[in-house]
Amino acid sequence: MQNVENVLFINPYHGGSHKQLIDTLTKYVDKPTTVYLKPKKWHWKARCSGFILSDLIPPIKNEKVLFCTSVLNLAELLGLRPDLNVLKKVVYFHENQLVYPVQVMKERDVQYQINEITTCLCADIVIFNSTFNQHSFLTNINKIIKIIPDFKPKNITEKIKSKCIVLYYPISYPIINREKDNRPSKLHIIWPHRWEYDKNPEKFCNTLFKLKEFGKEFVVSFLGEQYSELPEIFLKAKDTLKENILNYGYIQNRCDFLNYLGMGHVVVSTADHEFFGVAMLESTYLGCYPLVPNDLVYPEIYPKECLYKNEDELFEKLSGFCDNPTNALDARKHLNIDLERFSEETVIPKFLNVLQNT
Repeated sequence: MQNVENVLFINPYHGGSHKQLIDTLTKYVDKPTTVYLKPKKWHWKARCSGFILSDLIPPIKNEKVLFCTSVLNLAELLGLRPDLNVLKKVVYFHENQLVYPVQVMKERDVQYQINEITTCLCADIVIFNSTFNQHSFLTNINKIIKIIPDFKPKNITEKIKSKCIVLYYPISYPIINREKDNRPSKLHIIWPHRWEYDKNPEKFCNTLFKLKEFGKEFVVSFLGEQYSELPEIFLKAKDTLKENILNYGYIQNRCDFLNYLGMGHVVVSTADHEFFGVAMLESTYLGCYPLVPNDLVYPEIYPKECLYKNEDELFEKLSGFCDNPTNALDARKHLNIDLERFSEETVIPKFLNVLQNT
């Protein structure tokens, strides 16, 4: 695998999987320049990172390629820093705001969506982390354009589509010690998601409450990142499930985090908003049986036996595993899922091909 060189990495939200991606890519780039902002207040980064970063990015010297994520308003940055226009501009979409599930339906502020559309228009290459992500973005552009009261731009979807490709997120899978199994005797259910409403923690916690009500034995680890506004359901879960909770809170040390994933029997998603799901795949690689909605990106990644249609079906699957946790491990071993297609070794050469200045 031959390294590329002289790439300017701009990361307006340098945390979680966004940081992991940049850290992974820079290992394969000679003389990289990385400029980033700390992962605080995502909405402010999406609104303001363009003009904040315009002062932080050093003058261009040998850089040939600019790589950023869709959190950045690239059009705004290029207007403030026209010297960057000479670079090959590559944008990576971890998610897209065009299909973000709003909590309150009112007159919608579409500024984030407009920012992403204009970012694509001024980019040279637009990368999505899944086919679902790309499809949901392209098929919803016109819905956003229609909101504009007059002078609606034309042929925007066609202009952007020609620049788009799909490259899965490159996962650096951990080394597994298969001789050691430190899973609890009770079914260990893993929740590795952000503690925010778009991951639908209510559905997850309500399913656990029902399991407890029916006398099922299990333990649960809540492992995702938490932010200033904590959904109330987690406080209820902390009280109602106090005898079932193995871990309650984000584990910053990556080795410790992966150890918890490897202690699980089942990893669950109840998300309303998901375009890839790194921790779900890491958990699956480490031996957890994945239970995911039959929606969003999940049918693109997981075989049909992992998909559930509704909350009742999720309850039934978990209930059965509670009765015999080893069934979850046996079922996982027999899953027909190609995890290597998401691995760093498989995906990185494709990224490097894009980052070549040709």
